[in-house]
Amino acid sequence: MSELSRPYGGYAGRILRVDLSSGRVSTQDLPRDWARLFIGGSGLAARILWEEVGPGTDPLGPDNRLIVATGPVTGTAWHTSGRSVMVSKSPLTGIWAESHFGGHFGPELKYAGFDALVVSGRSPRPVYLWVHDGTAEIRDASDMWGMDTYETTAAVRDDVGYPAAKVLSIGPAGENLVKYAAVITNSHDAAGRTGMGAVMGSKKLKAVAVRGFGSVRVADPDRFYELALEARDRVLGSDQAMELRRYGTAMLVEVKQAIGELPTYNHRSGVFEGFETIGSHHIRKNYWVATKACFACSLACKKKNLVRGGEFRGLFSGGPEYEGLYAFGSNCGVDYFPAVLKMNWLCNRYGIDVISAGVSMSFLMELRERGIIGEDLLGGVDLRWGNHEAMIEALELIARREGVGDLLAEGVREMARRIGGEAERYAMHVKGLEISGQDGRTHRSAGLTHAVAARGADHMRGLVTVDQLAYRDVAAERFGEDKADRVVDGYSEDYKALAVKMHEDAYAVRDSLIVCWYSVGWPPLFWVDDFSRVLSAVTGEESWSDVGEVWLAGERIVNLKRAFNVREGITRRDDTLPERFTREPMPEGPGRGQVVDLERMLDEYYELRGWDLETGFPTRERLEELGLSDVAEELAGAGKLARGGGGS
Repeated sequence: MSELSRPYGGYAGRILRVDLSSGRVSTQDLPRDWARLFIGGSGLAARILWEEVGPGTDPLGPDNRLIVATGPVTGTAWHTSGRSVMVSKSPLTGIWAESHFGGHFGPELKYAGFDALVVSGRSPRPVYLWVHDGTAEIRDASDMWGMDTYETTAAVRDDVGYPAAKVLSIGPAGENLVKYAAVITNSHDAAGRTGMGAVMGSKKLKAVAVRGFGSVRVADPDRFYELALEARDRVLGSDQAMELRRYGTAMLVEVKQAIGELPTYNHRSGVFEGFETIGSHHIRKNYWVATKACFACSLACKKKNLVRGGEFRGLFSGGPEYEGLYAFGSNCGVDYFPAVLKMNWLCNRYGIDVISAGVSMSFLMELRERGIIGEDLLGGVDLRWGNHEAMIEALELIARREGVGDLLAEGVREMARRIGGEAERYAMHVKGLEISGQDGRTHRSAGLTHAVAARGADHMRGLVTVDQLAYRDVAAERFGEDKADRVVDGYSEDYKALAVKMHEDAYAVRDSLIVCWYSVGWPPLFWVDDFSRVLSAVTGEESWSDVGEVWLAGERIVNLKRAFNVREGITRRDDTLPERFTREPMPEGPGRGQVVDLERMLDEYYELRGWDLETGFPTRERLEELGLSDVAEELAGAGKLARGGGGS
């Protein structure tokens, strides 16, 4: 009997552990206090990673962990409950790594009897993991090594004898340890960021397949069903949600262009002359053929597109999402959608993160334009603005780590270090993670979000949209009527620290439940009080009916991730932005002349968090208040714990 014995609902009650070095497969009961303190998903994974991956661990070594986690609502009828998270120490950044993905893998893992999978060690030969019926097998994958993700998925399904098996797989990029290699499921759902594919490749783990025939027990079925129906109706009644259903995240191209925040030419500008031809209306009219939904999702934002003529005639692929459209489109000066679709398709097949790949290429384009690098470094690949043929060639080289692709595979921070000179000035990253499709100059809270996020330049763990899209009524409800006007002013630093802090805590709860970003981020449909109700109904844990307890859980998870990074050497000096955002005024568009006053927001953010202003270290008092006394003790022993109260 699991420690999470009945009537506690929402959990399978077991963690699956696989040691690839020894070939040992085992299970662990999920401790009830872990569920109570960290909910599940990224919170549960944070607790595991903190305990099992010590400072200085080689991200590509056998002692690193690869964690796949679900949450208490995973596999239920709650809106967007098909998400999962992969957590590890990143080979790209050397710090906290998490990457979320949709589709159906998470519910299937839950139905197979597990809340999480923890992989350690390194296999002496390529293998894949077959999870089913409450157990797991390590199987030989030598014949699959070298296959792309599509081929691997087909081969694994054939080998296990279940065409409906859900599969996570890596392609050549993961095998070749590309620092931002992705893990792909369902053809085009990706755990894209922070190099999870490289971690799998380092462990010689080609794929994970799962098939489950169980179910998820809910503590209060009647109440839960009522909440699930209410959530569905709220989504279907939202005009913005229905726009997202029609166009997918590609609609953000037009939104970002309108507010001057569409990253263009390596984040130099926020407006792109050719935005319409990579925008959602053009895509819908000329290329869209089908819509797909993840498990239990009434938004259905996934799009499949077909090129009917021209250079890439016959290309059929899911996506790209907004981030792919910006990374391979506006940020590299490409205004030809079929080429962007082709590059996105290659990333899915080879297992490459679209954001890091696109930003890495735009980095070299700018260096070439400025004369900082010469043709010899590019090795004959004509990387210049708008040259999609060269970009496609570069992606092939990245996957194989050949020629200039070997340099590009390292990400912009390491590329800048190797090139030297002025290169670092044009490397668009925070803590080693390439900056995603936002710009703090026209969206101040985005600048702070990128600077303080645990995994680096991250838009998913704390991005505030009420200011970006002027949701004043929502701002008044969340932050107070007296603050609403300043919060929704995207060019003002006022109250942005408060907004980012609150959103980080709320998103930590969301990512531990675990549900989609579009449940709470944009459009702003659900908030922490909603999560409190659903947690209470699913688990039967009475304390979750207290919204304050749910907020504390979110803050606890954020602080644990920060502690992991502090233990790895992260300080305030790392919570920064490239000079492009703090010293180079936006050159054109609605935000012309704007820069980010990061230091002001950072001081306010640290005060609110109870972190030391000088070092960025958490304080003992705050960690103990959050039930993290053991974490405080370890940081104190390493000399990385602030002694005083907040702001000391």
